[in-house]
Amino acid sequence: MIKGDHVKISIIGAGFGGLAAAALLADMGHDVTVFEKNDQVGGRARMHKDKGFQFDMGPSWYLMPDVFEEFYENFDRKPEDFFELTRLDPSYRIFFSDERILDVHADLEKNYDLFDTFEENGGEKLEKYLEEAKKKYDLSMDGMIYEDYDSIFDFFNLKLLRGGSKLDVFRNLDSLVTKRFDSEEARKILEYSIGFLGGSPKITPAIYQLMSYVDFIKGVWFPDGGIKAVVDSIKEIGEEKGVEFKMNHEVEKIQVEDGSAKVVKTNHGGYYTDLVVVNADYPHSELELLDKEHRTYDKKFWKKKDFAPSAFVAYVGIDKQIDELEHHTLFLDKDWGENFDEIFDSENPRWPKDPSYYVNVPSKTVPKMAPEGSETLFILVPLAPGLEDTEEDRERFYNKIMSDLEEKVGEDIREHEVTKRIFAVNDFREDYNAYKGTALSLVHTLRQTALWRPRHKSKKVDNLYYTGQYTHPGIGVPMTLISAQIVANNIKENY
Repeated sequence: MIKGDHVKISIIGAGFGGLAAAALLADMGHDVTVFEKNDQVGGRARMHKDKGFQFDMGPSWYLMPDVFEEFYENFDRKPEDFFELTRLDPSYRIFFSDERILDVHADLEKNYDLFDTFEENGGEKLEKYLEEAKKKYDLSMDGMIYEDYDSIFDFFNLKLLRGGSKLDVFRNLDSLVTKRFDSEEARKILEYSIGFLGGSPKITPAIYQLMSYVDFIKGVWFPDGGIKAVVDSIKEIGEEKGVEFKMNHEVEKIQVEDGSAKVVKTNHGGYYTDLVVVNADYPHSELELLDKEHRTYDKKFWKKKDFAPSAFVAYVGIDKQIDELEHHTLFLDKDWGENFDEIFDSENPRWPKDPSYYVNVPSKTVPKMAPEGSETLFILVPLAPGLEDTEEDRERFYNKIMSDLEEKVGEDIREHEVTKRIFAVNDFREDYNAYKGTALSLVHTLRQTALWRPRHKSKKVDNLYYTGQYTHPGIGVPMTLISAQIVANNIKENY
């Protein structure tokens, strides 16, 4: 193992995990180079611009502000040093299938009143539910999220054992919510985030009740300039620390000699290295960049795993504004369970019949993201990974969703299109080397949480590490920032 103050580190992929790891490792004094196959940093959090419209291509929710604050503290900085944050109110709007429209607010008392309209003592039930969610959040942040796990003994540490049943690791979220609430409205509001973060409430551990605390208490925020502003801020920190970024450098091979990664081979040549951190797609990196004898996980491993959905995303700029849409608007289908079954049916992937979907209109909060009098629409529909994706399928599905959207908001939209771009399964494969075209990574089932997610450190290559959403703690921008901190601390201990 190489020891020293200045280790030459190669990072593959400039998503949030790679950017954050690069900044942290450069701050420790290492010589860091980031190789990115695309022409922008950010990975899925790139930005698409056309005709004056600006679209965050992937993540669109700024949640868990405390995690962002803790990350920037590593550099004695604050989020507001780079961008202005606005707390959204309403946090989001929901269109139910029975034509009811309601808002979830930043004001907690208004939400208690809202739940009282759903069922008897609904507000009181919500208050107790959020108290439980806070305990899960605090326990997770203190004793689970920032820890690395190499063995079962690491997972069941003293803090977690003391927490005991509070974590609800061994039952699913749907059973917990169904036990607490009678109304369909309450259940969907408390479960929606799992669906749009790549899971199904029926297979997601009840520990993710903590997301309701994140939602209702921590609040929903948005940075001036979009999520890309966060990307740019972390890149800026990295550059200040001396990180070198090589764009349009697709890594084709990690060359291993005597159990150590020695060379990162790209489409522009090879680069010698002392250590490699991979932020690219984990299955792709193991199966395509490493020879068989150097892989921690083989093809059989990945085939057995439960993958999060892919997505149909339409980036649409229109020359009008739509009052019925908020910054975040959810359209929840009546056949909630059937919708999840379609998305997670890996044996028979198919385009959903009547899907739930999400519309993000960032120009509501940051007007500069669209020309004056116009609107920037980001329309997302979860899809089954591995789905056949043709241009005909895309256009047919786009018109299906837009017809539904136009009917529900009572306005023409397609007639006012100025720009349109569709991004779906094939694009996730092509742009991000995503396994089965997943938009995310592995679903958060019990068997794919914490200890049971792919490791941060290779078992076969002694100087090869992984960061990002495949690893613990998982999916979401805050989680990838934490993953990067875990990896950086591991490297700090060894180098």
